[in-house]
Amino acid sequence: MKKRFIAAILTAALALGTLTACGGSDEGTTAPAQEDAPASEAESSEEAAPPEEDAAAQESEASADDAKEPAGEEAAESKGTITIAASATPHAEILEQAAPLLAAQGWTLEVTVFNDYVQPNMVVESGEFDANYFQHIPYLDSFNEEQGTHLVNAGGIHYEPFGIYPGTKSDLTTLEKGDVVAVPNDTTNEARALLLLQDNGIITLKDGVGLEATVRDIVDNPNEIEIQELEAAQVPRVKDEVAFVVLNGNYAMEAGFSVAKDAVAYEQADSEAAKTYVNVIAVKEGNESNEAVKALVDALKSDEITEYINNTYDGGVIPFK
Repeated sequence: MKKRFIAAILTAALALGTLTACGGSDEGTTAPAQEDAPASEAESSEEAAPPEEDAAAQESEASADDAKEPAGEEAAESKGTITIAASATPHAEILEQAAPLLAAQGWTLEVTVFNDYVQPNMVVESGEFDANYFQHIPYLDSFNEEQGTHLVNAGGIHYEPFGIYPGTKSDLTTLEKGDVVAVPNDTTNEARALLLLQDNGIITLKDGVGLEATVRDIVDNPNEIEIQELEAAQVPRVKDEVAFVVLNGNYAMEAGFSVAKDAVAYEQADSEAAKTYVNVIAVKEGNESNEAVKALVDALKSDEITEYINNTYDGGVIPFK
């Protein structure tokens, strides 16, 4: 059920930074040693040494000093390893981009990808992992209540508009009796899917059910469609068997869907619904002010990561500031 990989290895990140610094440093440190000979001869025979060569030697030594300084700055003292559980897309991808930023501060970021929504929380609760990055706050709250865990939000990073995507049909107006629409079956995501279907006139829910809505709360279904409830990771896999699928942003991207290009309908970026479902770094209660956790959150909220998200996900992932 899970595959392990290291999203960023400190050695590789430091090697890249050190290589950049040492590329100039190697030339700068070896060149003066080679030029010391004529400089030394100049001391015993000053008339034989042109003033320009002295200047060149001094300039070379200055270059060596300049080259050494960045190398010292890049070689951050090791502070330890941050272990984090994550969904593959976009969470692990974003973490991969953050790894060099953390490496520059001395942190090794070790990412393990999980394909379900339960184990990432359990391994943080047990202390096996420092944090996870895959869920929004309503799901986190619901999980704590149902499982008796003690996980808290250490920082909001991004949100992903929920969308309705085509399966065997591409126009919601063509829905008819017997058509199937697949939705996630976990509490908060199912409610979110049903609310989106309601917003687009497919079903009507009981008044006030909000984020606790289930299929039992459907009071009007004019097209008599069947709502198929599946584990979230399974929903995109049935897209060729059902009329439409209603997907979380990360699973939509894994299935090759683009919010901007493929969604039949989706939550607007400035809607309260979208903002409610900000994806967070979750940690065990009491660890939210941990130095490593704070460094992780700061890196993920940096300008570099904001730019990466905006340039990569075609509106399917939106940085949370």
